[in-house]
Amino acid sequence: MNASSPNVALRAALYLRVSTSRQAEHDVSIPDQKRQGEAWCESRGFQLVETFVEPGASATNDRRPEFQRMIEAGTSRPAPFDVVVVHSFSRFFRDHFELEFYVHKLAKNGVKLVSITQEMGDDPMHVMMRQIMALFDEYQSKENAKHVLRALKENARQGFWNGSLPPIGYRVVAAEQRGAKVKKKLEIDPLHADTIRLIYRLALEGEGDTGQMGVKAIVKYLNGKGIFTRDGGRWGIGQVHRVLTRRTYIGEHRFNRRSNKGEVKPEEEVVTIEVPTIIERETFDTVQRLLQARNPKTELPARVVIGPTLLTGICYCGNCGGAMTIRTGKSGRYRYYACSIRARQGETGCKGRAIPMDKLDDMVVHHIEDRLLDPDRLEAMLGTVLGRREDQAERRRQHIAELERRATESELRLKRLYDAIEGGVADLDDPALKERIVGLKVIRDQARTDADRAQALLDSPGHSAISPAMIEQFARVARERIRGREGGYRRDHLRALAQRVEVADDAIRIMGSKTELLRTLIAGQVRQSAATGVPRSGLKWRRDSPPFTSAAHSNASHYTYVFK
Repeated sequence: MNASSPNVALRAALYLRVSTSRQAEHDVSIPDQKRQGEAWCESRGFQLVETFVEPGASATNDRRPEFQRMIEAGTSRPAPFDVVVVHSFSRFFRDHFELEFYVHKLAKNGVKLVSITQEMGDDPMHVMMRQIMALFDEYQSKENAKHVLRALKENARQGFWNGSLPPIGYRVVAAEQRGAKVKKKLEIDPLHADTIRLIYRLALEGEGDTGQMGVKAIVKYLNGKGIFTRDGGRWGIGQVHRVLTRRTYIGEHRFNRRSNKGEVKPEEEVVTIEVPTIIERETFDTVQRLLQARNPKTELPARVVIGPTLLTGICYCGNCGGAMTIRTGKSGRYRYYACSIRARQGETGCKGRAIPMDKLDDMVVHHIEDRLLDPDRLEAMLGTVLGRREDQAERRRQHIAELERRATESELRLKRLYDAIEGGVADLDDPALKERIVGLKVIRDQARTDADRAQALLDSPGHSAISPAMIEQFARVARERIRGREGGYRRDHLRALAQRVEVADDAIRIMGSKTELLRTLIAGQVRQSAATGVPRSGLKWRRDSPPFTSAAHSNASHYTYVFK
């Protein structure tokens, strides 16, 4: 080694690092580190053989490409250099354990780590001093991270964006100026928001006669139709699943959910930022239930949902909230819905009742026929949902107009550029001009595609007006189908109308979603099975719902009937 030959110049490698890419772009730290390092090597007669530059990487871990390349070179035999030169030990590592680990790893191959501002020897005292400095560097790094995170959380509480890449469907815009800093927020990106709405629509309704689509089917549809991601790539399963589960689209972006190691943080550390809404909450919640139903790890086994019993999977005890399952008596001659908690734990677990299966089935079916499937009652109940549906259609029409305006504006700009080229004012070989033309074409074509897709959706049968005649026909057909005795077929239609039945000591509550009801009505008009709109697993309703005393209750999104 050169270290053992005093007449031969030691070979040195410089390692330069800053923590963020912004520092690498705008700071002078790396050029200054390089200048000082080269001068230090020259003053000591070291031969500088290689420089490793890490433009934007934290020193709290070893996930740094240039660092790993340097370590790989320094531990190879023979090593291409004898000394690794850093400005300070914090440039090498801000974790005292990792620092010592890599110092010893290099030393085993005869390579030494030196700092130009913290010169140390090899005796035990200097080793201890280096370790103490590393501890201080680690502490300072954690303190800095704590203060930065505190500032970012406060920025998020005030509703501002902290600088990461926004979810697809949004773009970052300047909101206000505070001194030298420009505060930014999210706004809906018209070019991609329609893609997000399309993904949710495919999950809920499908396309044509496909029925509801799973994540894989949506990926196949998007890629097959040439609908690309924001950066022009093809969709993947993970991307679509993230879109379908991201709460940002209902106006709630959650900041600080995970640590830099990927660990989920406590809920009290999460900050929710209010952002513009792309997807309605009710639509989002319905999609979550569908995803959970398709999840093989769902709590409710598929055999329960698709079994022959009419109410299995949606029938719950009104006292404890536990599922009511089938119990038999007299060697199977009698069948009952009974509270599963009481069956397992006795009366100490729940004092819920058991009720004959045929009796409860008939009571629920007859009550739905008499109370829910009345055309006038249906029309009144769906009034608020239909109103929101019309508002959504109006917003879609406005969005189409905005997309058409954007496409026309881009076309006019392109025409002006072409006129300038023909008139000799602009040079076609100018790279900036070429890039501008390509960008305008992309905006124009994307806007036209999104406008056509939105218009097709607006014109589809599933978005046509709901007439009284349609409601009357739906009520008549639904009554016929839930009276049928074909177990699975009858059950699917009933679950399109009621998603939860609670059996209490003094009353039975039938609960359902207005959105599910409307979607089932629409599905019938486009000749889809009513089962298309039925969740394939039990819904998780709140157990602490307020007690009902009147015969019928209705709010903006759900309806409840109570009979004694």
